[in-house]
Amino acid sequence: MKLFNSMTQSIEEFKPLHEGEVRMYVCGPTVYNYPHIGNVRPIVVFDTLKRTLQAIGYNVKMVSNYTDVDDKIIKVAKEAGVSEKEITEKFIKAYNEDRLSLHAMMPDAAPKVTETMDAIIAFINLLVEKGNAYVVDGDVYFRVNSVDDYGKLSNQQIEDLMVGARIDENSKKENPLDFTLWKRTEEGIRWQSPWSLGRPGWHTECVVMINDVFKEPIIDIHGGGMDLKFPHHENEIAQSKAAYGTAIAKYWIHNGMVNIDGEKMSKSLGNVIWAKDMIASIGGNVLRWLMLSTHYRSPLNINEDGIETARKELSKVMQPLKQAYVKLSLADHVIGEDYDEVLVAPFLAAMEDDLNTPNAFAALFEAVKVFNQTLRQREIDYAKLSKQCVSIEKMLDILGIESQRLVLSDEDKALHGKWRAAVKEKDFEQADMYRAKLIERGIL
Repeated sequence: MKLFNSMTQSIEEFKPLHEGEVRMYVCGPTVYNYPHIGNVRPIVVFDTLKRTLQAIGYNVKMVSNYTDVDDKIIKVAKEAGVSEKEITEKFIKAYNEDRLSLHAMMPDAAPKVTETMDAIIAFINLLVEKGNAYVVDGDVYFRVNSVDDYGKLSNQQIEDLMVGARIDENSKKENPLDFTLWKRTEEGIRWQSPWSLGRPGWHTECVVMINDVFKEPIIDIHGGGMDLKFPHHENEIAQSKAAYGTAIAKYWIHNGMVNIDGEKMSKSLGNVIWAKDMIASIGGNVLRWLMLSTHYRSPLNINEDGIETARKELSKVMQPLKQAYVKLSLADHVIGEDYDEVLVAPFLAAMEDDLNTPNAFAALFEAVKVFNQTLRQREIDYAKLSKQCVSIEKMLDILGIESQRLVLSDEDKALHGKWRAAVKEKDFEQADMYRAKLIERGIL
């Protein structure tokens, strides 16, 4: 398996810290609204990465958090006249509904900030004691100049960042790049700490949750959207280096952003699309296929042409699969567990090449071509067809595309027989009637 490591800006051979095991953390959502389609791209990308790693023999533990403490959450709760907990529970539920609709596996652990507060306060205290953080009027800030290589992940020089930073004459910070670990607050949900009644800064939460769940200062993979590289991931690394001397993860993986009709998705442009609406419109399979049709590191452009192409491409795979289920069922042939390794090998090779889904799609289409040839034989080799079926299913499963096996009942088989007989006898009126019934049952 080869992966592009954002830290080194190069494709590297993947070697886990513990043989046969992968520990992966993906930054989860701040739960104050419904997920838009940009929010769900990481769901699809990292679920596909997990499936690929599992397919090649790794035991994968994937963790993704919920940020359930934030100014935006407090603002929404105040406007709605409800508690922050009511808001966060509502949108965690919505997020997971979208996740499952996209056929993504639930994380192996999903920590919440509100449930990790004691560990967060202890971690900030450690940084203060080590001199990497300082307290001003109940707020705690991280000293960016207390660690080396700040800006390495996002490939930025600290001098350039300083020029770009807005300097406030009344700022409490020693350095404009220093970031908040704890802030004293007067409203919303708050916790008592050694410094003030307040809540933590966003960048600290993930570092603590990673350590809290994995019980190790370094994991294999840390993932998220490209927009999190700076400052979020950069600041995570700085804190972890200060506390534990590690950069949190061996491999940093980032997915590209989502554009709508060639434009960046934003509230100001009014082109934000909720994931739930798109799933309701085109289905989870089509949206997932569309998201995987572009390499995960590239920007994904969503438009009507792309959606229609995804529909057609997916149909080219699913229709022959349905035909095979019908033929195997009519022949009373039970599908086994064996698959054709020759068909699957090129697909897996593409997926192991930094999750190259466009090449994996091409390999899948080549397999479907062979599959169609087997389907068209006058005398079908059902054992061969069964293996090819399982091969296609295996590839779809790694992509997270859901396929349901079709098994005909005796009544279905009898109806199919009547349809074939009517066609043979050129009784087209009867044939059309039987055909309509078969379509209604999802057989044709």
